[in-house]
Amino acid sequence: MHDWLILLLLVVIEVILYVIHPFYRFVGKDMMVDLKYPLKSNTVPVWVVPVYAILLPMVIFLIVYFHRRDVYDLHHAILGLLFSVLVTAVITDSIKNAVGRPRPDFFWRCFPDGKDVYDQWGNVICHGDKNVIKEGHKSFPSGHTSWSFAGLGFLSLYLSGKIKAFDRRGHIAKLCIVFLPLLVASLVGISRVDDYWHHWQDVFAGGLLGIIVATFCYLQFFPPPYHAECWGPYAYFQVLEESRRGALATNAVTSESDQLMETLIQQDGRRRDECIGLHIGCNPSSTMEEEEEESGGS
Repeated sequence: MHDWLILLLLVVIEVILYVIHPFYRFVGKDMMVDLKYPLKSNTVPVWVVPVYAILLPMVIFLIVYFHRRDVYDLHHAILGLLFSVLVTAVITDSIKNAVGRPRPDFFWRCFPDGKDVYDQWGNVICHGDKNVIKEGHKSFPSGHTSWSFAGLGFLSLYLSGKIKAFDRRGHIAKLCIVFLPLLVASLVGISRVDDYWHHWQDVFAGGLLGIIVATFCYLQFFPPPYHAECWGPYAYFQVLEESRRGALATNAVTSESDQLMETLIQQDGRRRDECIGLHIGCNPSSTMEEEEEESGGS
């Protein structure tokens, strides 16, 4: 329950980070040489990113669930994925707002009519759309790339554990399955450079950030992909171990009870044998009566 509350808190923080303004860095005229790339639309729209970074992995998690019927695996896979994406998003947007690096197309965001204006210190005086200018100061790191590697990187680790890609048997086909999500994430990052929305350093940093967070989040819930028990979450093995301990404790109690009953039965049998062999010793009341009769007769 606490994990889901933390996820909700991360969503609130991410919304706040998206709304606030980034740092408006000084941009001089001589810097515009690298910021005059054309203003283009996104090859990968923003709304598509959650589809392939969150919904697609969840569909694969559900397929695995219907195959194995392991609710612990489904729960922790979804939880780990959401943590991976949301933690990455919060870190990415925090850095974006703190750095305020201009995008490669910043000139046309700032001066849509192509007429550049600067103040007495040489800084730009933008007269474009405020939201477009605001977005123009969020170049580093790439959000598309970090989200892609956070979601698809987690999926790649998940698949590597399920198919046991590192079982030392040399199945290259398994590695192809593992690398496929990473290839998609890489192509998304390349598209950000091609669209002139990011510098290559932004994409590199975003990809590195996403894959690192994905690895940490995955290892919080699942063993490493090279582990012998990489196919299941930690929670599954913990429940299995507790069930095993409970069974052993029950067997121990049952065994002690059986031994106690056997001891009582043995003791009762001995007493019966003693009574049969020593009838007089076992019936003292009759012995006293016989002695009184004998004394009375004499």
